[in-house]
Amino acid sequence: MSDVIEVSWQRVGPWLAGFHEQHRVVRSVYEADSVRFEAADGTVAVCEPPFPPLTEVGEHEGLAAEKLIAHVERERVVGVLLARLGGHGAGVFEGDRMVAWKVGSRPVHGRNAAGGWSQQRFQRRRENQAREAAHAAAGDAARVLLPRLSVLQAVVLGGDRRAIDAVREDNRLAPVFARAVDRFLTTPDPKLVVLADAPRLFRGVQARVIEAASAPSSKSIS
Repeated sequence: MSDVIEVSWQRVGPWLAGFHEQHRVVRSVYEADSVRFEAADGTVAVCEPPFPPLTEVGEHEGLAAEKLIAHVERERVVGVLLARLGGHGAGVFEGDRMVAWKVGSRPVHGRNAAGGWSQQRFQRRRENQAREAAHAAAGDAARVLLPRLSVLQAVVLGGDRRAIDAVREDNRLAPVFARAVDRFLTTPDPKLVVLADAPRLFRGVQARVIEAASAPSSKSIS
């Protein structure tokens, strides 16, 4: 087993240098969605960068780390849509800079306690509130993201998957969701400060270090 390490995009270079200094990388393999660094002592680091696929699949000598760093540091125009029950945020980023955004919230009551009054009536009210919240989130996402769709290189989703799925039902946003990447950002209530912090999450590298005793062959790592 190996834990996933979140490496911010600014720290990818130093992190790779530290791994090489400690273990001495002797082989680097680019796959479609990851880079595998194999060390002389058998330790393996598998790095999953944002915004795959990687363009140069195959084994590389010498410049593998530099190519990965260049991929991570490239500034892209990215749309972000975050939603949790009752709260939402949509933004457009050029690199780390947020150039357009909108956040909002709608009240959605929590679950009624067992034995409470009129459980069915409460549940209907809660469902209506959730639908209104999803509609508000879709409206703000449409206003922020659709006018800039032609320049968006990717869309990143986050918050809570059930809330995002409710927003997905709005047909206006089909072209937005069509550009969504696989990486999903698990975030707290998407207030403005949370939305503005999104690049720290979506631009980072997810790295797994597999110790020599448990490192499988390259074909067994996805």
